[in-house]
Amino acid sequence: MNKKKKWWKIPVVIVCILLAAIIGYVLYVVLTYSRIEDHQALEPAGSPSVNELAADGEYTIVTQNCGFGAYTPDFTFFMDGGTQSWANDKETVINDINGLADAAISFSPDFVLFQEVDTDSTRSYHVDQRVMMEEKFPDYAEVFAVNYHSAFLMYPFTQPHGASNSGIMTLSRAPITSAERRQLEVSSGFGKFLDLDRCYSVSRIPVSGGKELVLYNIHASAYGGSDTIRTSQMTQLLTDMKEEYDKGNYCVCGGDFNHDFTGDSTIVLGGDAFTDFGWAQPFPVNLLPEGISQCLDYDDPELIATCRNCDVPAGPDCQVFVVDGFLISDNVRMLELHNIDAGFAYSDHNAVMMRFSLQ
Repeated sequence: MNKKKKWWKIPVVIVCILLAAIIGYVLYVVLTYSRIEDHQALEPAGSPSVNELAADGEYTIVTQNCGFGAYTPDFTFFMDGGTQSWANDKETVINDINGLADAAISFSPDFVLFQEVDTDSTRSYHVDQRVMMEEKFPDYAEVFAVNYHSAFLMYPFTQPHGASNSGIMTLSRAPITSAERRQLEVSSGFGKFLDLDRCYSVSRIPVSGGKELVLYNIHASAYGGSDTIRTSQMTQLLTDMKEEYDKGNYCVCGGDFNHDFTGDSTIVLGGDAFTDFGWAQPFPVNLLPEGISQCLDYDDPELIATCRNCDVPAGPDCQVFVVDGFLISDNVRMLELHNIDAGFAYSDHNAVMMRFSLQ
């Protein structure tokens, strides 16, 4: 009789254990959340091949979001409505990073801006992609800024995204005399756990005559963004660039803006079915200060996408748009601009290449 009366305790104990585990995990995520301080000094590394830039020189720059080495053309990402949260395997990660690096090297760039470079993440099998890039670019100065680091995320339950450590990497043939990481505003709600530590890096490169090329590498918010956050992030970046331009320095900013960079690429590339596409809002041209402009005069007969939505594999049913590109100050002259159609072979982003001169 006593045994029959006590049977109910078993499911109660199980429920209590599950609740304790859930509460413990939530506390772990909340208590381990932290943001990196603003104006963090970054230590340049590497062995650049030239001493300084020439004031009348011509240079080539490439920007590429690496997609943490996971995005083969068939990869779909759970945060985009797809199914996967990790790369297919370690070999895929290594192959993708090598492919992206080799593609950038093919342009003989003077500068390369990489985003979503993982250093020790569950999703990319703990492959240190920063080290891989350093080995691919031995004659370049290098600056690395962390822009995403998270606790172990248990979602999706079938394949938890895990812990992430990722950043943006700037490479230069000329010395980087100093660099800093500028913190961007992110969501204050739950979205902050998905959009941690957005930032841009500022790298200073000497130019003959005493001026500097100030090189910005940005990866703006997508998933945790809002109109307010987007406006705040772009206002901060553009104000920073304007101040440097007013000092007489040359400014070039490249990266993943997570905006529809042309303002209408979702329609031009996708048709009327994609007139309003969530996070890919038009770039806020109204915020551009005098002296700073977008690079939109492409040397291609048709607009080429730089990003795909990863709810479905790459192909005719996949929505594509332009979110990657460059901003320059008026004392920088754009000579050539291409969105590179790589078929999203190694990332959910295609590279953008620009050739420019200093005026």
